[in-house]
Amino acid sequence: MLAGVLVAQVASYAIWTSQVRSSQLRQLDELSTNMAFSIASTMQYFRSLPYEYRHIVLDQLRNMGGTRFFVSINERRLTIEDIGSGPEKQVVVDNVRNILTEQLNIDDVVVEFSRPETLRVLNNEVLLKDLPPRWGQHSLLMEPLSPPILVVQLELAPDTWLYVATLLGVPDIFTGYRWLSEERVLVGLLVLLSVIALSLLGIRSATRPLARLSRAALQLGDDLDMPPLKESGPKEVAATAMAFNRMQQRIREQIEERERLFSAISHDLKTPLTRLRLRAEMLEDEVQRERFCAALDELDSLVKGALASVKGLDLHETPEPVDLASLIDDIAGELRLQGGYVTVQGKAAPLMVKPMAFKRCLANLLENAVFYGHHADVSLADQAGVVTIQIRDHGPGIPDDQFSRVFSPFVRLEPSRSRHTGGSGLGLGIARHIARAHGGDIQLANHPEDGLCVTLTVPHHETITDL
Repeated sequence: MLAGVLVAQVASYAIWTSQVRSSQLRQLDELSTNMAFSIASTMQYFRSLPYEYRHIVLDQLRNMGGTRFFVSINERRLTIEDIGSGPEKQVVVDNVRNILTEQLNIDDVVVEFSRPETLRVLNNEVLLKDLPPRWGQHSLLMEPLSPPILVVQLELAPDTWLYVATLLGVPDIFTGYRWLSEERVLVGLLVLLSVIALSLLGIRSATRPLARLSRAALQLGDDLDMPPLKESGPKEVAATAMAFNRMQQRIREQIEERERLFSAISHDLKTPLTRLRLRAEMLEDEVQRERFCAALDELDSLVKGALASVKGLDLHETPEPVDLASLIDDIAGELRLQGGYVTVQGKAAPLMVKPMAFKRCLANLLENAVFYGHHADVSLADQAGVVTIQIRDHGPGIPDDQFSRVFSPFVRLEPSRSRHTGGSGLGLGIARHIARAHGGDIQLANHPEDGLCVTLTVPHHETITDL
């Protein structure tokens, strides 16, 4: 837009300059033509006077003062320091010479321009400024301006030259035309700044709804209950916001319907599971009874795990500052009762999190580390506004190509299907969901020596979305 404005201004200035220059040349052509006819009439008058009357008329004209022309008759052609160049001067010289040649039927017409301070007007090389004011200064000087003086000389007879000097009435005829004058630069800057200001206002009003839509799209995966977007702005953006609100509403309804479905399934399964458990307890064969009860326990665990993956993440809490070292010590104390061992190194500033949800995230990670490695080493670091929690176990690790797969629900790399040896496969997925809801993430890597390293990063002062 700015480039277009600059190009338009340059083009308009070029056209305007050309028109102004043409207008000035036409005006100068008309003015010089009228001036040439006046000079021709004056010269015809002096040519018609008898020789002895010429000086009498000149003296009378000089004594009167205020005449349009300064006229003198000299014995020779006076030397004039000719000044000026360009098309303006050429138009004036050509018009005066052509008209005088045509009107007076002579070929030897000298047309020149002189500065007032160097102009010589008489045989004795007297300068204009040295003459009495009434003789010519009133007609040839225009103080404080100093316009060039047009001087025409022609030979009336041998050793007799008629000298006519006059002002053309255009003070800056030879000053040249400045295309980039201060006024034009100022006007150009004002136009450019106005366009920038109006463009910024227009762009801001147009992009503000897009920014809201972008933020809403980024938060949609973590917060389906956020307020609907304002359906304002340009027509297309308002239509997009309306479609986004409808999409958010449909997704929320589908999630709620899925939760209701799982809740209904869980509720409806309780009765047959209870009947099966009672019948299993009535079996006489102890081995079969234990197998049936274990299968029912696993089925009950799968149902509860599925329900937890759907709605168990919705912990609506108020974020609070949490001391991570104390929180990890609490979890480690619970794991020691189960035979696990956890060491903690480093320190970090209190982190603004949802306490129960974040404790669940760390508990899932530490439980996995203790379960597979029996020993977990935790290190804390707080740098550049980001808290890093690294948990290393001393177990067998996992293949590199399985890093992304283990975050999927119900995925377990441990071959056993028993909940007492492999869990339900939901812990890592829930932990990463909680971490991302706090603006962080979880990364996996195998340690060079042995074991798996889980790196949890959470930034400070991040907006925490609903889990």
